[in-house]
Amino acid sequence: MVVNVADFIASFGGAAPAPGLTAPLAGLWWAAKGDWDEAHRIVQDDSSRDAAWVHAYLHRVEGDLGNAGYWYRQAGQPAAKDSLEAEWQRIAAALLAR
Repeated sequence: MVVNVADFIASFGGAAPAPGLTAPLAGLWWAAKGDWDEAHRIVQDDSSRDAAWVHAYLHRVEGDLGNAGYWYRQAGQPAAKDSLEAEWQRIAAALLAR
């Protein structure tokens, strides 16, 4: 069971995200594993604000800041200005705390 960021990161050795993860967390998991397309597919099919936040992060990763801005607004989050790694950690911590 994933309960904190350290456990979440430890799960990267697996072939798939832990069962029961929300779509936004599964998207973050795939993003961390380097599978942008799978991460994007997962969050694109989820209408939650948390999925929009991950969606924004993913478009920031790809360098599409205009599209990222749209998704940050949908998520009710400010556009990130820190490193991608710091943003990933912040999103993961926030989603795991919920």
